[in-house]
Amino acid sequence: MGCKAKQAIASSTGLNLVREPSYHRYRKMAPGPWSSDKKNDTCCESESPVYVHNPHLDGMKEDVLYHFNLGTSTHDLPTMFGDVKFVCVGGSPWRMKSFIEYMAKDLGLENAKSEYPNICAGTDRYAMYKIGPVLSVSHGMGIPSISIMLHELIKLLHHANCTDVTIVRIGTSGGLGLEPGTVVVTKQPVDANFMPQFEQVILGKTVVRSTDLDEGLAEELLQCSKDLGQFNTVIGNTMCTSDFYEGQARLDGAFCSYTENDKQEYLTKAYKSGVCNIEMESSVFAAMCKLSGLKAAVVCVTLLDRQKGDQMNSTPDVFHSYHQRPQILVGHLIKKRLQASGFYKS
Repeated sequence: MGCKAKQAIASSTGLNLVREPSYHRYRKMAPGPWSSDKKNDTCCESESPVYVHNPHLDGMKEDVLYHFNLGTSTHDLPTMFGDVKFVCVGGSPWRMKSFIEYMAKDLGLENAKSEYPNICAGTDRYAMYKIGPVLSVSHGMGIPSISIMLHELIKLLHHANCTDVTIVRIGTSGGLGLEPGTVVVTKQPVDANFMPQFEQVILGKTVVRSTDLDEGLAEELLQCSKDLGQFNTVIGNTMCTSDFYEGQARLDGAFCSYTENDKQEYLTKAYKSGVCNIEMESSVFAAMCKLSGLKAAVVCVTLLDRQKGDQMNSTPDVFHSYHQRPQILVGHLIKKRLQASGFYKS
């Protein structure tokens, strides 16, 4: 079963996933200035809050979002972020500023004096930009970095009383059996053993969490790609690893204890299990978004076919065009939904 096949291995594994406690600490947000009162509003037909699963937060006089340089007593989070309906996260600050500039232009919200300041300018850990109901945040590289960012982002959205939020990770990846430049919308993040789970050690015990993403959102993104007709897009599983080199069976790292044949055997096994691409953030992203009630998707472009090589040798112009594809696809989704809500008219 190759990566192009639509399949879900989560339901057949018999995993005993840890059950997270039910938690209902939230407040409803008043409709933002862009919201529609229409009952058939695509964006706002429900009131889905952002959950936090931490009763200790109730006893805190202040919640400092340290790595964002924001806080509940120093910033009016509902006023700053209460209208957010779409969050896009990606590795580099440059990429996320580029995304917000692209969205501002696409939605007709830009002006000659627009500079799109970094909301997190007081820290060098992450960058954050906002235009209208769209928030763009960098998350760095790898599971530890994105998990720190997500803890504070989820709390930010919760404190801001945001509802009905859709979140998408955009990025790059190595493909399996796909032409470079193909966009992969993740069906299910899997670990390096092709299991649909995310493991984390908490208090010395291994906690296993589900990596389910929103299937309807993935299908909607695939349809958006068909509407655009600009590049090939597939839905398939994404393998999330904790390393760029050995963890992804590369032969070009500082250390390598396996052969080319070993590499090919492993990648072939991954491909046959349904893996389309490889990156380093999707599993924890899916797990944390599921716990918080966020509708989430992962959209990554493939820079190369890993079964044909390890190093990326395309020209800068080609790479630049590849990097733009996830933002074009996600931007189209956002624009389409905002048109349906009445916020944006073409």
